[in-house]
Amino acid sequence: MSEIRVAVVSDTHGSLSRSVVRELADCSCILHAGDIVRENILDELALYGRLYAVQGNCDRWMPGLENLAGTLRFEIGGVSFFMVHDPEDVPRNLEGVDVVVHGHTHVYREERIGKQLWLNPGSCGRPRLGSTATMAKLTIRDGRVAGVRKIELE
Repeated sequence: MSEIRVAVVSDTHGSLSRSVVRELADCSCILHAGDIVRENILDELALYGRLYAVQGNCDRWMPGLENLAGTLRFEIGGVSFFMVHDPEDVPRNLEGVDVVVHGHTHVYREERIGKQLWLNPGSCGRPRLGSTATMAKLTIRDGRVAGVRKIELE
């Protein structure tokens, strides 16, 4: 029984802390739910695993990020994902989707709505209103999400 560990980040806003990088060591996939701001953030994240990233509202005019997709559908280990930056842009039809990943609010969210797990890793770049910087890790086993872990960053 093999496990796949997936790091989920969002709202880095041009900064990738060493504490985030340390958390990537045991992950083979990385999801970035937008507001990347600097292209080199994606270059660095790609060193640690397969990278999936969407464009956030702060990325639209940034060099190297202006052509990123606004939404992505993909599969990891038999689990189907839909990823977008702003949760307002999630479509009504989520048929076949197991996990919805979004960012934008800078607030961690881990919630079951219908058949889907909705996950916002929070902001690991610039948390709002004095909140803690956060990210998430998923463990995928046997074609399903076997665990979700909220990580509060230093």
